[in-house]
Amino acid sequence: MSQDARVKSAITHWAARFVANGVVLTDFEEVTTSIESWDEWCKAWSARAGVHEQLGREALKNKHHLSAGEHLQRAGVYYHYAKFLFVQDISQMKAAHGKAVECRRLALPHLRPPGERVEIPYAGKRLFGILRRPAGVERPPVVAMAQGLDSAKEEMDAYEQPFLARGLATLVFDGPGQGEGEYDFAIRGDYEVAVKAVIDFIEQRRDVDSLRIGMWGVSLGGYYAPRAAAFDKRIKACIALSGPFDWSECWDGLPELTREAFRVRSHCSTPEAAKRHAATLSLANVAERITCPIFVVTGKLDRIIPWQQAERLARAVKGPVELLIIEDGNHVANNRVYRYRPQTADWMAEQLASGAKN
Repeated sequence: MSQDARVKSAITHWAARFVANGVVLTDFEEVTTSIESWDEWCKAWSARAGVHEQLGREALKNKHHLSAGEHLQRAGVYYHYAKFLFVQDISQMKAAHGKAVECRRLALPHLRPPGERVEIPYAGKRLFGILRRPAGVERPPVVAMAQGLDSAKEEMDAYEQPFLARGLATLVFDGPGQGEGEYDFAIRGDYEVAVKAVIDFIEQRRDVDSLRIGMWGVSLGGYYAPRAAAFDKRIKACIALSGPFDWSECWDGLPELTREAFRVRSHCSTPEAAKRHAATLSLANVAERITCPIFVVTGKLDRIIPWQQAERLARAVKGPVELLIIEDGNHVANNRVYRYRPQTADWMAEQLASGAKN
């Protein structure tokens, strides 16, 4: 079977990510080897997601709630990966996205710990997020979690768990151009505006400690999180995973699928307009405003965001900084998650233990 270049690119760039975030390896191998054309991607992954969804619905019917949560959580991840870069057929993408949202919503009460779907006022409309609080902690610190270009809150369980296990709450949210926020709101370089709305929302909650807020971001979120930390001093500590310092500098080396997804989620009509918009995502003359502790992670084998971008961020900030360059790590070091997920979660727990001061 001869696969088109886009399918090969997706497999090469994202295999480790899929498995690290909850896709069963055999499922990944079977689905991807069954596809010849990128046009088949969404349908094939949605079909396999349906297998896990049906298991979850059967478990719910039989009142096996733990099993239901596990199956439906996994189904949500699969449906997300069906749509994550599938922007050439918006109706098909939206259908898969709707199923991803539905499955994780059904899973939330049955996860350990459970989650709550929340609505955050923003720009006259709403952003949607998932708040999870660790068991047995009355008012835990909270980590606000910014996703990447092709991420959504339905993918985030594997990222949430290390923080929850250490007594930290998590609030993962779909920001502008992300998940449920991608239809109403375009990607914006000044992402701190969206994060301000998220932190304002956190301050209204009485079940988390709004004086101890951490910020976390992955991939393009690894730009969004430090960008927010530069402007909002309510953020007491920040983790940036494989984010760009200047997105336009990375543009020409990005996979075709990634550039096209950025165009669509920036609400740009042409590739040229998307490239111009990419130039608005920069930490130049901004990173030096970051004074809270920051932990920067990158993989030296990253073929999407060069590791030097992380090094540049670490050099520019004014507060305490830790830089972890994983020599054999790929993008977000998804092939070596054990090298940074526990370590960054330990670090964040220590920073928020008694309320870090900027």
